[in-house]
Amino acid sequence: MKRDATIKAIKEELKFKDFELNSLLEITKGINSNQSLDYLLSVYEYILKEQLGLQKFVLYKKQKTWTQLIKTGIRGHINELNIEEDLLRFKKITLIESSSNKGLNQFDVVIPVYHQNRALAFLLLTEDARGNNELNFSSSIKELSFIETLTNIIVVAIENKRMTQLGLKQERIKKELEVASEMQKLLFPDDLPSDKRFDLAATYTARHEVGGDYYDFIRINDDEFFVCIADVSGKGVGAAMLMANFQATIRTLLSFEKYDLDYLIHELNRKVIHAAKGEKFITFFIGKYNSKTRKFHYVNAGHNHPILTTGKKAQFLDRGSIGLGMLDEIPFIESDEIEIQPNSTLILYTDGIVELQNSAGDYFETDRLIKLIHSFYPLKMEDLNNLIFSKLDEFKEKEDLVDDTAIFSCRFF
Repeated sequence: MKRDATIKAIKEELKFKDFELNSLLEITKGINSNQSLDYLLSVYEYILKEQLGLQKFVLYKKQKTWTQLIKTGIRGHINELNIEEDLLRFKKITLIESSSNKGLNQFDVVIPVYHQNRALAFLLLTEDARGNNELNFSSSIKELSFIETLTNIIVVAIENKRMTQLGLKQERIKKELEVASEMQKLLFPDDLPSDKRFDLAATYTARHEVGGDYYDFIRINDDEFFVCIADVSGKGVGAAMLMANFQATIRTLLSFEKYDLDYLIHELNRKVIHAAKGEKFITFFIGKYNSKTRKFHYVNAGHNHPILTTGKKAQFLDRGSIGLGMLDEIPFIESDEIEIQPNSTLILYTDGIVELQNSAGDYFETDRLIKLIHSFYPLKMEDLNNLIFSKLDEFKEKEDLVDDTAIFSCRFF
């Protein structure tokens, strides 16, 4: 009799091992063939319910929030069960003998799934098997260990799918940002002129893939041209798209030979209000230069004050209005016209330069920028810009850029 019982136990053990291998093989085949989440969960549920005879179980998986992926043998909502409060304390397979929590007390066993001390899932189950399933296993550590292994495989497969989908989404976003970045480059003039009358150069660095700074050179005729610079509040694709719309509006308005700056500012303000819906605004500086008369007519709409200097004494171009898109109507515009002296330099820049901070919390500030310009005044504009950016790198040390950074330098001979 003892020998018969031993043989029977061995047969049951072999049968169980065969069942384990077949179940794991089925799950693994589904994972390797990239079956859907629904398929994997259906196989998992079939094994628990039809093969092991479990009639009551629920699987919680951490997605953005804790979510029920499977609920079998339970009608309605599981009351009074909070995953964070009631289940995170379980670190290994635990038998629930008695609990004051009614929701948790519906179950006999908790099987947690952890990865690097982070809870990924919890399987709650009861031991009320049907009794007539093919294998008819009694509840044991052996069965629970197998269920734990099976649950781990399923949860890790789901997590891998989630990470893959997240990776694909991030890759798609990356590609979209690359396209947006290439589109943004089209906003900037390809070739800034340099001849016996003037020398123009610009440098731009975005904090992220795309930014909200913009500068432009727009020629009217051989003797006249516009220079402008702008900065949109906010960052990212939304800011870049608003700035693209803004640039197109400027060029469209100027193509109609509407060279009146007051008119231009009012029209741009209306366009920004309409496009940004009051959520963003743009600081903007624009000036028109006539190389014959040497007159420079400008409006500063809330932008960092451009620096005009002869190399020894600097002045700020600060006359204008509030930023564009701040109010439905611009309350005032105070434009100005000045005469540019020979060998003068005009520096247009965005706040990414003067608001740059170092590790000590000091700002680069306008005074430091002016000293740099004066110290290296004889340089060509491109060389001056490169030097300024190298000094910015030295100043910030290991700190990141706080903002998009643009500088547009103009030397008038």
